[in-house]
Amino acid sequence: MRKVFLFFFILQITFAQAQSDTTCACRTKIPMTSAAIGLTSFYFLNDLWYSEYPRSNFHFFDDHKEWMQMDKWGHAFTVYQISNQLYPAFLRTGYNEKESAKYAALTGWSYMLGIETLDGFSKQWGFSATDLTANTAGALLYFIQQEKWGEQKINLKFSYTPTRFAMLNPDQLGRNFQQRLLKDYNGQTYWLSFNSTLFFSKNNTFRDAINFNIGFSTTEMIHAKTNNLLVNNFHPTREFLFSFDADLNRVKWKRKGMKKIARILSVVKIPLPTFEIRGDGKIKFHSFYF
Repeated sequence: MRKVFLFFFILQITFAQAQSDTTCACRTKIPMTSAAIGLTSFYFLNDLWYSEYPRSNFHFFDDHKEWMQMDKWGHAFTVYQISNQLYPAFLRTGYNEKESAKYAALTGWSYMLGIETLDGFSKQWGFSATDLTANTAGALLYFIQQEKWGEQKINLKFSYTPTRFAMLNPDQLGRNFQQRLLKDYNGQTYWLSFNSTLFFSKNNTFRDAINFNIGFSTTEMIHAKTNNLLVNNFHPTREFLFSFDADLNRVKWKRKGMKKIARILSVVKIPLPTFEIRGDGKIKFHSFYF
């Protein structure tokens, strides 16, 4: 997951936001462009990443006990955000709302299926059924909401803070900030962000933009397997976080450019005061958490 986290997603954001605000009768434009971007990224991934590792016959690999499942959150997040960013692009090229939601979710899911297939031919990894399950969960989270409400009331968001643990295993957790942003699960937090309209009727712009967030993270996770960490006196622990956030897409921006910027920024959890409850029972308050 770490080799593709946000890679294709960033390309899709760039493409989707570059589209005109006007609708055009070019229904094949988005699928063909998405396929071209996807195939191009597969080529570079194969050349720059997989070529450095030994190949094998296609095989499966059970990794559901690794990294305390934080990588699964990354899979779900990536597919969800690809779907979320592609939806307006499909909508602007002649597809109706249901078609746009379906094709956006299917595009994200299909792309990640390609990544899982490449993993299946790599000796170091393998095709992971739990990764595929996480990909499906991300696609369904987006599609079901769009189908039911015509909007996203439950968002998947991301935040990251550098940690001291990355330097203890730089090969797997990253050697610099850019690598650690994608690899260091100790610093990553994935958020389920629930919009206030789930609990209250729509009333005003300010209150409707408020989100209630539940975050998931880990600490002291130096290696993939928990058993290895216990032997070396590390105690990998889950962290559950509770905070507020804002859905910037619900703000009535006066400038069209701000709407596009808000759509991109809505991927990230806004830093705000946060309560943390660790798996070992410890409770901590953060005046500022990202």
